[in-house]
Amino acid sequence: METIKKVFNKSSILVPAIAILLGLMVGAIAMLAGGYNPLLAYSSLLDKLFSSPYNMGEAIRAITPLIFTGIAVAFAFRTGLFNIGVEGQFVMGMTGATIIGVTLDLPWYIHAPLAVITGALFGGLWAAIAGVLKATRGVNEVISSIMLNWIALFLSNYIVATYLVEKGQQKTRPVHESAMLTIDWLIELMDKARMHWGTFVALICIAVFYILLWRTKQGFELRAVGHNPDAAQYAGMNVNRTIVKSMFISGVFAGLGGVFEILGVFGYQTVMAASWGYGFDGIAVALLGGNTPVGVLLGAILFGGLNYGSTGMSFGAGVPSEVVRIVIGSVIFFVASHGLVKWFIKPFFIKRADKRKEAV
Repeated sequence: METIKKVFNKSSILVPAIAILLGLMVGAIAMLAGGYNPLLAYSSLLDKLFSSPYNMGEAIRAITPLIFTGIAVAFAFRTGLFNIGVEGQFVMGMTGATIIGVTLDLPWYIHAPLAVITGALFGGLWAAIAGVLKATRGVNEVISSIMLNWIALFLSNYIVATYLVEKGQQKTRPVHESAMLTIDWLIELMDKARMHWGTFVALICIAVFYILLWRTKQGFELRAVGHNPDAAQYAGMNVNRTIVKSMFISGVFAGLGGVFEILGVFGYQTVMAASWGYGFDGIAVALLGGNTPVGVLLGAILFGGLNYGSTGMSFGAGVPSEVVRIVIGSVIFFVASHGLVKWFIKPFFIKRADKRKEAV
């Protein structure tokens, strides 16, 4: 119970809530400056999210990969590492799942799990490269993981274009139905929205994130090495192995995000001109959620909801989708500026404390 209180304390809930409110206010000011009605814009956004089962389902679909990438960033951060290569690990997860899904033809109870495991391993091993470089050569994981993002993009494109491409197109052959992880009955229930098992796996990963880091010996070692590598080594922990392990686990989470985009949403992979952006958005989600399990979930819901609902703002209130980025950027700014938000709310706590003293 004490651990839960430390992870989900009053500050970790109140500060992001105030930051979100301030971000929405700044967004409203930006809309007013541009001649748009912020009340109409926000109501149009909510209408887009909740107006139909299809929109609700598609919003959930947009939120799901952000949960995976948010967990990946938060997990690494909690262990003292900044995994900025989540984008590349996400792409490698897609590629691993695509290879198995396209080239093999197996029974569904073998094919789908094998594709998921392969994609997760691709993501984990790709992240482990940065971990090995840091552990053995002292290479900063920020630098190496940024470079690995680009390598992953072009390596993935090479594999797709050379071995998996559909003739005359810029995408792979379709993934076999036996490897797909869509939920047919839920798709029908949500009016043809692209629902898949990845959403439930993402929620399971939230629980795994918490249990692994705060309820296991391995989690204690991972956090100890992150807090103070020298003290951890003095205590007998294998620091280098723990660094690689942390990056690998983080990459597995990111790889799973890519896996379900292929096996749950599209059923094929394209030759990409640029990265998807989910990995970089995951950094914002982790920051927004304070690198806590439930915080990441709520951050992904907010971030994904704003992204998907931005079309509603465009059609319903004529607001450009770029304004949504102003709102998101403002929220991230205030969340990152903990001191600023605490300074903003400090007078309210002082007044409450004074009233309690007067009452006594």
